[in-house]
Amino acid sequence: MIDGFLNTINSPQELRKLDVSELPILAKELREYIINIVATKEGHLGASLGVIELTIALHYVFNTPDDLLVWDVGHQAYGHKILTGRKDIFHTNRQLNGISGFPKRSESEYDTFGVGHSSTSISAALGMALASHLKGENKHHIAIIGDASIASGMAFEGLNHAGVTDANLLVILNDNAIGIDPSVGALKQYLTNVKHGTQKQDNIFEALNFDYSGPIDGHDIIKIITELERLKTVKGPKFLHIITTKGKGLKQAEDNQVKYHAPGKFDAKTGDLIEKSNENKPPKFQDVFGQTIVELAESNAQIIGITPAMPTGSSLKFMMERYPNRAFDVGISEQHAVTLAAGMATQGLIPFCNIYSTFLQRAYDQVIHDVALQNLPVIFCLDRSGLVGEDGATHHGVFDLAYLRCIPNLIIFAPRNEIELRNIMYTAQLGLNHPIAIRYPRGRGNIIDWKKPFEKIELGKGIQLKEGKHLAILSIGFIARHVDQAIHELSNSNAIAHYDMRFVKPLDEVLLHKIFTIYETIITIEDGVKKGGFGSAILEFASEHDYKNTVKVLGIEDEFIEHGTTQELQHLSKINVTHIKNTIQKLIQPRQ
Repeated sequence: MIDGFLNTINSPQELRKLDVSELPILAKELREYIINIVATKEGHLGASLGVIELTIALHYVFNTPDDLLVWDVGHQAYGHKILTGRKDIFHTNRQLNGISGFPKRSESEYDTFGVGHSSTSISAALGMALASHLKGENKHHIAIIGDASIASGMAFEGLNHAGVTDANLLVILNDNAIGIDPSVGALKQYLTNVKHGTQKQDNIFEALNFDYSGPIDGHDIIKIITELERLKTVKGPKFLHIITTKGKGLKQAEDNQVKYHAPGKFDAKTGDLIEKSNENKPPKFQDVFGQTIVELAESNAQIIGITPAMPTGSSLKFMMERYPNRAFDVGISEQHAVTLAAGMATQGLIPFCNIYSTFLQRAYDQVIHDVALQNLPVIFCLDRSGLVGEDGATHHGVFDLAYLRCIPNLIIFAPRNEIELRNIMYTAQLGLNHPIAIRYPRGRGNIIDWKKPFEKIELGKGIQLKEGKHLAILSIGFIARHVDQAIHELSNSNAIAHYDMRFVKPLDEVLLHKIFTIYETIITIEDGVKKGGFGSAILEFASEHDYKNTVKVLGIEDEFIEHGTTQELQHLSKINVTHIKNTIQKLIQPRQ
């Protein structure tokens, strides 16, 4: 049950009926509402709590949805969703068939641009502003961007263009000195100096032809409204710098901003996290990476770690703590991270460039042009590959096998468990004379005792996990565990062979010739898109060598997969244990 002003508001039109003096009370109610729901449903907490006053002020001052708000990334848009007609269904946030965790155009007319990746808001809002000008429309266009996102190259490209236009564009910098991890870089230091009044140089945003105002207190709603009303009368590109506290209103979220970015379940009254017992559980793949790179770096001084703004999420933080001079958080700059790694590789260093699979898409040209074309031995560790769950379509790492497989010189490997990840990292740092992409999933593996002595993996060699007489399943990566379980649950399991191909590129053609000679029916399975992926590679091999075997490809269909638990999405995509069993039974039925 919602009490107070929030209970009466289902749209910004109703919000604007309140007196300004009532808005601080609404802000308190909105914070409590978000805290109470996220405490049990989980989600991104800190960012939304930090912009409550700004969110209310924007919808109060501007005539949304006619005036267009573009939120960068969208972690901070929960308050926006609640005030724009989604209050009663907010509890479905990030759940299967519920509302998205990010702004999404198909969900609401107030969500003017679909987001999820950073640093797109300025370019999108500028595009809208120029379109309005060409159409003769009198609208306001507002991009809300954080201090971590604005340091990205794309944000600067947008600022650079906007500064030479007369577009009716307002860029609001939500400066809280943190993204998911603390912000880094020279621009962060510049903004810190501005906040504390020690910046003596010319204002960088004024130099780019923006009308700059601020910094102002982002939690003083009256001051924000006053400034927004003034800025509505200013023509051309404008820039408002506000200072906020991520997690505002929940003490633990303010004190531990990294942990409370997306804290999981917690006590809504005390803020205390409801800890899950990790005793006797396998490690997270990210921690296998993080601990292994530290172990390798101890004996190999040439190893370098690089991550674009994800030291905690990737667990590169372990190396940053142990070898701070050899591990780099370069901020939200995937393009820079890849080419930085390439530059280091030219000088004989061994860079491990850890980027989430979905974010490597942002540096595709650099992978091709700066790394693969020059055949530089950069080691890409692609965390969060495959279906990642509640973050949905913008974050699934399902395209990497397809978009990387076509690149010459690039080795592609997917470990099926923690030991394989550990061993391929060991193998890669010994020297492969080519770049390699190692993809692994979000979450935990299935081996508790994973710290075995290192073993070198032979390049391009798959392995047989189980013998069988009639049908062969070829898997790539961790999805092998689903295959193992499916076979185990079948009464005719002795008829089914299972191969872990390990390498998507180069394929183990010797093993494939053997498989295609023995088995008339073959199933491939991958946690990635079918078009252009691992299964496609197997079909290409069959075509090239004129094999006529029946090949059934399991994987993600040609569509964007929305949000839900990973288990729910694997079920919908028909790559879970049940569907694997059903597929086997249908294909093997004629032999029985």
